[in-house]
Amino acid sequence: MFERPASGENAVLVQLEFGEGDFAERLSEFNLLVGSARARPLAVISGKRARPDPALFAGKGKVAEIGDVVRLHDADVVVFNHELSPGQQRNLERTLECRVVDRSSLILDIFALRAKSHEGKLQVELAQLQHLATRLVRGWTHLERQKGGIGLRGPGEKQLETDRRLLGKRVALLKDRLKQMERQRYVQRRARTRREVMAVSLVGYTNAGKSTLFNALTKASSYVADQLFATLDTTSRKLFVEGAGAIVLSDTVGFIRDLPHALVAAFQATLEETAQADLLLHVVDSESPDRCQQITAVESVLEEIGALNVPQILVWNKVDLTAASPGIERDDCGNIASVRLSARTGAGVSLLRETLAGIASRHNAIPAIPAIAA
Repeated sequence: MFERPASGENAVLVQLEFGEGDFAERLSEFNLLVGSARARPLAVISGKRARPDPALFAGKGKVAEIGDVVRLHDADVVVFNHELSPGQQRNLERTLECRVVDRSSLILDIFALRAKSHEGKLQVELAQLQHLATRLVRGWTHLERQKGGIGLRGPGEKQLETDRRLLGKRVALLKDRLKQMERQRYVQRRARTRREVMAVSLVGYTNAGKSTLFNALTKASSYVADQLFATLDTTSRKLFVEGAGAIVLSDTVGFIRDLPHALVAAFQATLEETAQADLLLHVVDSESPDRCQQITAVESVLEEIGALNVPQILVWNKVDLTAASPGIERDDCGNIASVRLSARTGAGVSLLRETLAGIASRHNAIPAIPAIAA
């Protein structure tokens, strides 16, 4: 198993353009991702193509260029800001004689570094194993050799088949443990529903300022950092709002474009809390030039986890870094559609508290539907 050097790895970054636009914003995010994985970006290789090369993704000429840069900088790893097929990754490693990591593997690696809770670590491990299952052949040079030795002679079992079987057992064990935790959360959610406590979840693109806003609203001390995926584990706190009593506010993992499907699947139980919320506060970095694409990426993940129909209020954060001032915007029906604020300075946070108080008052005024006896 590869062990990350304490000083970080030397990395060559590769981002190709296929006509999708926003190249600069994607490259800036890519650099942040690589830095979050504790690697040192030494060079960036870019280029334009109509479509990915089936065998090498980048084409022979571009791969030769990458190889020259790898040797020039004595790089440890080549990181692609794209999804590579197992075959493409294998071919690239053989050609470059260097480890190759794609975008999904990079994000999974960052999640593994950030996970702190027992459940978070299990979810990340499950996602990594499910991703590895499609690439298991990469790690073996002895796939076609039969095991031999005392007790293993005879029909035997190929090493790859053994590894797949062991991996399958581990995946099943992780899924079982996570299922138990999911049942515990279900019991807690039912108890909260019986008490008619409104549940509010903070969602948004990674590094939009959700944890800073969470701390500003609840006076909590959730970890805050100017880095991608600073928060992985869901944190919930009771928030008392004037005239409405208590609501439960949850800070959740940040989303990102092209989030690996294995990661979404592994975090499904945790993300289900978002789908079960009464209200979503969609936090947006109003200073980011890529904010519209970030909103689209978040809504794409919300749709994938079945939370797109949950009532939502846009929270335009970081207005202290823009020309905008704190305020509230309403839709055509007079309902609050968005709130402008700065979680860092506190400007406009009171407007959001007032908004939550009004919604919670109406929510708590609705009588609970009595349970029907079986």
